[in-house]
Order: sequence, then C-alpha cells, then structure tokens
Amino acid sequence: MPDGSLDRLKREGRIVVVGASLAGLRAAETLRDKGFEGTLTMIGDEPYEPYDRPPLSKQVLLGKATAEHTALPRRREIGAEWRLGVPAGGLDMAARRVKLADGDEVPYDRLMIATGVRARPWPNEAEAELDGVFVLRTRDDGAGLARRLDAGPKRVLVIGAGFTGSEIASACRERGLEVTVAERGDAPLVGALGGVIGAVAAEMHRENGVDLRTGVMVTRLEGDATGRVRAAHFSDGTTLECDVVVVSLGAQRNTEWLAGSGLGAGPRGIACDAGCRAFDVRGIVTDDIFVAGDVARSPHPLFGYQFLSLEHWGNAVAQAETAAHNMLSESSDRRPHIWVPAFWSSQFGVNIKSVGVPSMGTEIMITQGSRAERRFTGVYGYQGRVIGAVTFDNCRWLQFYEQQIEATAPFPPPFPTVDRRSDGQRPIPADFPDPSVPTHGPTITLSGYSPADRRMTFTPAGH
Repeated sequence: MPDGSLDRLKREGRIVVVGASLAGLRAAETLRDKGFEGTLTMIGDEPYEPYDRPPLSKQVLLGKATAEHTALPRRREIGAEWRLGVPAGGLDMAARRVKLADGDEVPYDRLMIATGVRARPWPNEAEAELDGVFVLRTRDDGAGLARRLDAGPKRVLVIGAGFTGSEIASACRERGLEVTVAERGDAPLVGALGGVIGAVAAEMHRENGVDLRTGVMVTRLEGDATGRVRAAHFSDGTTLECDVVVVSLGAQRNTEWLAGSGLGAGPRGIACDAGCRAFDVRGIVTDDIFVAGDVARSPHPLFGYQFLSLEHWGNAVAQAETAAHNMLSESSDRRPHIWVPAFWSSQFGVNIKSVGVPSMGTEIMITQGSRAERRFTGVYGYQGRVIGAVTFDNCRWLQFYEQQIEATAPFPPPFPTVDRRSDGQRPIPADFPDPSVPTHGPTITLSGYSPADRRMTFTPAGH
C-alpha cells in the first residue's frame, strides 16, 4: 500500500489469491487468522470451491467416495469474494492488477499465487480427444473416469507408472478390471524412488495381476469409426486392444498466464525466496507478490539452497501458512519456509511414505525390514549424509529419519539397525535414471539456483 502501513493493509487492504486450491484456501484462512479485515478475492479456473485431490486416484476410483464429496474442510469462515470458473489471464505488476480471461481486472495490494499444476496431456491432440482417453487431476476428471470404470471396460491402459499411475492401476485391479501399465523407465516409481525400490514396485504390480510393460512407450492411440479409443501401439511393435486409456505423464506448472508479466515464472514454476516472496525476471524479490504450493520454486537450506518444486499436500499447507504470515508481517517477523518434504501413496494394499528428497540420493540402504516381505525402510545417502527415506508399511521409522535428515546426519547411518532381519546391511547404488531422460515419477524437482529460470547472454562492450 502507498504508505507502507501494515495496519492499514490489515484494516482495508485488498488481497487477491489466484488459485482456489488447497494452498489458496489455507493461505486465505491464515490471513484471516492473522487479523486481515480487508477485501479477500479468490480466483479459480474451475467452477468449484477448493477440494482435495488425493482421494481422486484412491477412494473415488474405488467407488468409496464421489468426486462431488471431496470438498476441503474449512478451518474458519474466510469472508471472500469468489471468482470461480474464470482463469487468470495475465498480471500487470506495475498497476497491481490481475487480468482475468474474460477481460475483467482485479486490483490488489498484495497478491498470493497458488495456481498449482495440471495434468500433462497426451501429446497428440486428436488422439487425446478420443472417447475413453482420460487424465486425472481435477474433480471432473475423477468423476468421469470413475463413471467409465463403473461401466466395466474390457481393458484399461495406464500410460506412466509414477505414483498416480500406480494408484490408478491398483484401483482397477481392486475393482477386478484388466489393466496394462506402460512405463518408459525400467520400473514403476523409478524416477521418484530409484531402481532398487522400483524393482519392488514392479513385483507388486505383477503379483496383483497388472500387465506391466517397462522400457516401452506408447507411440499411437487408435480410435474406431465412432471416435472411441480401441487400441494402443507400442514402440516395441506390439498393439494392445483397450477401451479406456489413462494418461499419467506427470504435471505441468500453471505459469503461462504470467508470460510477459516480468515475474520470474517458467515451466519449472515461479521462483520465490525462502520467505515465499516472488522474484522478478531480474532476480529481484518483490514485496507484494507471494507464492505457495505446487507452482512455487523455493530455496531449501537442507538441500544446498537449491530451488525445490514440491507436488506435496503437506508442503502446500505449510508454504501457504508461511506465505500468508509473511504477507502481513514486518521483515523482522517473517519466517522461512523450510518444511522437510513428505509424501504418501497407497497402492496394492501397501502404504508407501517418504521424507526428504530421495531423488537426490546416490545410494540406498535397507535399514529395517525386508524388501521380500514388502515391509521395510530404505534410507538414501548423498555425499555422505542422509538425504531421504522411504517406508513400505513401516512408517513408524519415518519421524526418526526425518530428524536425521534435518540434522544432516552421516550416511550410511552409523548406528546398528534395531531390526536384524534387514536385508543388505550395506549401501548399494540407488539406481536413479538419468535425470535428462523423462520418467513419470518425481514429486520433487530440483531446479538449480537461478530465480529467473532462463539463460542469459552477456555481450562484451563494443559489440
């Protein structure tokens, strides 16, 4: 605000939240908790108020819940003006206005961006439009796919064996449906957890009746005369008849609307400092624009201050609360966002949880339990320190290893394991794929140190 008065901002300021998401809602609630009494506007591209996404690939696909009943619980009343069903189309930083796709403009004194990610579509547009081809990200996606699974398709093809793809395959098998999973990597979850754990995941798929095909790509989807998908063609020359295809090729960050705005936004997300303030394209921090959730890239002290992008439920909540706190605080009262990444997935009856950044690990050691029993803890090491951990039906160890990560404890862990049945007792290569080769899996992206996220060219004087 012109006079820089925080009291005045709290009393009569205008705060706009772009992204009617988990992060957007928790930020709005925190703003009200912190005493913000001014105008609060929530902008969302979907016609729905904020809802929970994890159930879409779990309970909704199993018919245990409907997509309509995934609304997020409210911590408090936020007294907001809701602008739903119209996405943001641009940002004028100088005039402090958010432009909407319908031509309207919304002025702000402080802006919170929580636009998240969207599902990466099937690259061939005509094939993506075939009846029976789905992605799974939104409430409508979940409802449509659940209806199609209710109809009892002959065979479902899931393209991509990351966490979401694996959960979809698991739900199909639990429903008794025939399912094929195609993954260009060597195993499911390999991009997120590495080849050692990927091999365990592959066994789980096959033991549960999934037709798992690794090291292959789908080259073409084929429709029948009525426009319904009927077959998929693979890079190994084989063809598969299928009447439902779920494209699960990861996510794209929703930053296109910021092109030309001057904000440090690109395909990897919106760069922000540890206090969630957005950078502009020159690498200068802005004091009136904050970022939270899946769309944010923020530096993390535990990981060499590299920018991290996290597609995690817990991170969205923690970052939104920090961003909202800082938005209404003097600089001396601001706090950094240093949440330790944590993630969970449920598939084939096994509960998988991870902390830290496993994908940074070069080695892994099974410290508790046994891979053969699908009940174990794997600890990841990077440059002689504990960097991450994953558990399969063994989450009681997770908090302990989270503390080890926070303490930058040495790897391999120096203490003798409590569980003598642990297989290995020594570190082995974690076997992550080459990061330059796309796999469907990492929910954490390390994206270097540049807030501007673009290449700069320096021209010597006189040229």
